[in-house]
Amino acid sequence: MTDERSHGRRRPPIAWRKVDGILLLDKPPGISSNGALQVVRRALRAAKGGHTGNLDVAASGLLPLCFGEATKVCGFLLESDKRYHASVRLGEVTRTGDAEGEVIASSLSRPRDAAEIEAALDSLRGAQMQVPPMYSALKHGGRPLYELARRGVEVARAPREISVYALELLHFDGETLTLDVHCSKGTYVRSLAVALGERLGCGAHLAGLRRLVAGPFSVVDAVPLRTFSEGLYPEDALDELLRPMDTALGGLPRVELTGEDSHRFRQGQRVRVSPGLGPEGATARVYDASGAFCGIGVVEPGGVLQPQRLLRLA
Repeated sequence: MTDERSHGRRRPPIAWRKVDGILLLDKPPGISSNGALQVVRRALRAAKGGHTGNLDVAASGLLPLCFGEATKVCGFLLESDKRYHASVRLGEVTRTGDAEGEVIASSLSRPRDAAEIEAALDSLRGAQMQVPPMYSALKHGGRPLYELARRGVEVARAPREISVYALELLHFDGETLTLDVHCSKGTYVRSLAVALGERLGCGAHLAGLRRLVAGPFSVVDAVPLRTFSEGLYPEDALDELLRPMDTALGGLPRVELTGEDSHRFRQGQRVRVSPGLGPEGATARVYDASGAFCGIGVVEPGGVLQPQRLLRLA
């Protein structure tokens, strides 16, 4: 071996720094969401960072990453709707519900026509209850379910309410369906693929998945992981790829405070705002008189705004 360790040298420690902002990453297949996060975090030397919802190792596409103070808005992206392109392989049921697992059942049966496919898709649209698969990152007793599943242990999982807003057939070659899926948070597309196979009577599994949209963000604006892994750009050029953290909150009402009120808000104190901001419990993004983003507030009775998330940018 000819790496640095073989010559008795160690890589210098990373000089972590404060980085604030959102990075839209186009994650390739073959790496975990956390693995991709760490590649970007090291390239930026960002002291703090997090991703906004796990994207399976085999899946690709949009993975918003939040750094520094932007981690305070991660929750809003976790709660957001998602859109995917999914490939569904008919005639094969796998242990994991996707292409990573062994085939445990197969069938030569296939849909008779497009009308049969459309009827099956229609049955999967709308609000419904979905049981999370055992091969998932959800935890039971502090351990991911997939770890238990690999040991042959199955535990009861409570069904969750999800919504499939759109489920459209884009292509069918006789063996594989390509679907456009627009769904709520917490939807397991692999479970939709398995359910589709059951309704068609031939079995199916998720053969491929690409996330196109998460909340207000699109993969067309995302940066490939190789931008960070290959070290082709200077650090300041990478910083320019970061987006302001309030871009994740475009759907929330905007409140601009006067100098005195913005100071009080930044100190964690309630401030009175004009009526009509929203119903009690509504969330708003808050700015000072100069237009600087201060944080997130919650409307309380009587037109009072209670700080919920405050930014510490100084």
